[in-house]
Parts: sequence; C-alpha cells; structure tokens
Amino acid sequence: MAPPDPIPSASVILLRDAPEGLEVFMIRRNAGLRFAAGATVFPGGRVDPEDRALHGWTPPEAPAADLPLRLAAIREAFEESGILLAREPLDGARLAALRAPSLLDFGQRLRAAGVRPDTEALVPFARWITPETVWRRFDATFYLAPAPAGQDAVVDGGEAVEGLWAGPQAILEAAEAGRLSLVFATRMNLTRLAACRTAREALEAAARHQPLVPILPRFADTAAGPVLRIPEGVGYTPTEVAAGLVRLG
Repeated sequence: MAPPDPIPSASVILLRDAPEGLEVFMIRRNAGLRFAAGATVFPGGRVDPEDRALHGWTPPEAPAADLPLRLAAIREAFEESGILLAREPLDGARLAALRAPSLLDFGQRLRAAGVRPDTEALVPFARWITPETVWRRFDATFYLAPAPAGQDAVVDGGEAVEGLWAGPQAILEAAEAGRLSLVFATRMNLTRLAACRTAREALEAAARHQPLVPILPRFADTAAGPVLRIPEGVGYTPTEVAAGLVRLG
C-alpha cells in the first residue's frame, strides 16, 4: 500500500525571555486523542478550509505563499492556548470577548471585533514531514513568534489539557526523566532552540536559515542498531537517533 499523503499543518513556537533565559510555550495533549495522545507539543494543527480562504484579509504587502499556513498557526494557537497574535493591541476585556464561546468561526470573530491576525510576526523555523511508515502523516511547518505582551495562556481543556512555559533544555530534561513525552520533531526543535539564549537570538537564527528545507526522517540499519536519520546541514544535531528512543505519534 502507498503511504498516506501528509496533511498540511502549522504550529507556532511562542517565545519569551525569562531571568533564566529563553522560554517556549507548550501544551500537553489530551490522553484520549488518537494521535500524539498525552504528548507535550507546540500549539498547532491542520490547515482548515477557512485558513485557505484567508478570511478576506489582504496583508499590507504582497501575500506570502504560505499565508494559509500562517493563519492556521495563529488560529490553532488561539484555540488551544487562548493567545492571539494580532496587529491590534488587546486588553483583557477584548481578549476575553474573543475567547468566549461563539457560533462564529475564527475569522468571523476577528472581523466582528475589528482585529487582524499578525501574520508578519511569524518567522519560518522548520518543516517536518512525518515518516512514510506512520499511519497518520503531517507536512508540518513550524514558526517562531514573540509572545504578545499582557496575554496569559488559557488552554481549551479539550485537545489541550495543560500549558507550560519553560526553557527548551528544561523540557528536554523533563522528557529524559519521564515526566513528559515528546514526539520526534518536537524533541529535535527543542534541541535546536536550546542553543539560543534569548528570543531575539532564536528569531535571528531562524531568519538566517531560509528557505526551509523539508525534513523527512527515514529509518536505517546501522552497526549499532536501527536509527531514525535526518539529512545533514539542515540545522539539527544529532542527525541519527536510536529508533527505540523515538516517538512519532
């Protein structure tokens, strides 16, 4: 059988500076979900038809080719964490009104509130494609963005059951200790971010690695045993991880 086609999706890695250094925002997925159950991930999800319709917005400059992905990343982050990347300043009352249950879709709610998504705040960081051996595959683009000031995360309680801010290295250490679970692409993105001391440093490093090179991990047999391997020269080390240590879904 041919492998399933990967589903276009997008995630946003929200960044902030803390006294101990760079922190990222992550959510823990509901343990009852079919894919990545209980995993700690960056907010994100598949591109929906409303993202492709662009919600009727025209950016001030020529629209980026990845605009549906950027809109999906912003929408998913808002739905899962309550954090909204917007061009307009949002006080507590305005943000609470946007978070309130509504029959309107994301774009309709923003238009009604006179709020525009800040697609330009997103810096492309990585593009990972799920290996062909996995039953559900994604073509996932990850973006970096500074966390908007004055917004506290409020997870949706459905797909996301917990949110946390922490340094990339601290999250990796928690995973090694078994306190949380990371899928492979998340783990590798955290490893790459662990080398950055500030949000600005992470954003500048990402801007230097353009355009994105799609990363499709593949299994390989080695003298030391089976590994999952990614290409060299795409910003990640190590490029081989023991297959038994890898979670893909």
